Amino acid sequence: MGYRDVAKIGIGGPVGSGKTALVRHLVPALLERDYEVGVIANDIMTQEDADVFRESFADMIPEDLIDGVETGACPHTGIREDPSMNLAAIDEFTESHPDLDVVIVESGGDNLAATFNPELADYFLFVISVAEGEDIPRKRGPGVTQADLLIVNKTDLAPYVDADLDVIERDTEAVRGDDPFVFTDCKAGKGIDDVLEHIEHEVLFA
Repeated sequence: MGYRDVAKIGIGGPVGSGKTALVRHLVPALLERDYEVGVIANDIMTQEDADVFRESFADMIPEDLIDGVETGACPHTGIREDPSMNLAAIDEFTESHPDLDVVIVESGGDNLAATFNPELADYFLFVISVAEGEDIPRKRGPGVTQADLLIVNKTDLAPYVDADLDVIERDTEAVRGDDPFVFTDCKAGKGIDDVLEHIEHEVLFA
């Protein structure tokens, strides 16, 4: 087996949008559905997010199915221009765990232009946050417009940042057209089932 033999989900988005929180909900939910899951966290110079996952999933998945990739450059480099380190990590996962079903690849925090190399992600989620401003969907960017599924997170913060969720929904529909998006509050676990439904239907063909 190799990286081409396992489903790969890429998760991108700006710093603080809620990517790590989303992964912390998705992994247990996928495990409950009897999928074997691996996780890769990309950061520029640290293992911080990977360490969060190692601690969060210590009793759930084998330690050798969690890896941290230090890109040493712009976050998008390791997921788009040169995904070789991530692909090598997935190859190692599949060699040790031939029954692996899916690998989640979290990008380091980046701007709205971050996208995934199609070799690295079969399905691309992009996370934005209501806290970034009501106008965030209107700023577009390839992450917002090209993601297979756009996730508008931190809906619970809307009243505190003077953001109107109806306006955000209208603008997101205008920008995305027929492409799907989901509103979430990852801190409380709201909207996670909707994200899982898309993943199972589009990636895992359940």
